[in-house]
Amino acid sequence: MVVDDQSSVLEVVAKILKHHSFQVLAASSPSDAIRIGAEYSGDIDLLLSDITMAGMSGPDLAVNLAELRPQMRVMFMSGYADGRLLLLDHGWHFIEKPFIPSALVARVKRVLLEAPA
Repeated sequence: MVVDDQSSVLEVVAKILKHHSFQVLAASSPSDAIRIGAEYSGDIDLLLSDITMAGMSGPDLAVNLAELRPQMRVMFMSGYADGRLLLLDHGWHFIEKPFIPSALVARVKRVLLEAPA
């Protein structure tokens, strides 16, 4: 699941991942992501979310979704490198924006190969 409240970022990230054969659920807000997480009947292996969004932060979203999807891995993206410091205690992953498509795909593949936190 990809979550970003900036539609241009959401579209580009989803397109990159789909191009590399990932199944992508796209959510334009944390509330959409929670709704999708509750309604989607399949597995959600990864939450890839912006850290800073209107209404709810990415880390708060991850905590909420973890109640529904405890095996889901979590990776955040942000234009602020200091955002990664918030994530270390939870075993969450991070990629700094802007990133090139190959770096995103490589990072997602690496995260998916790890055991869930």
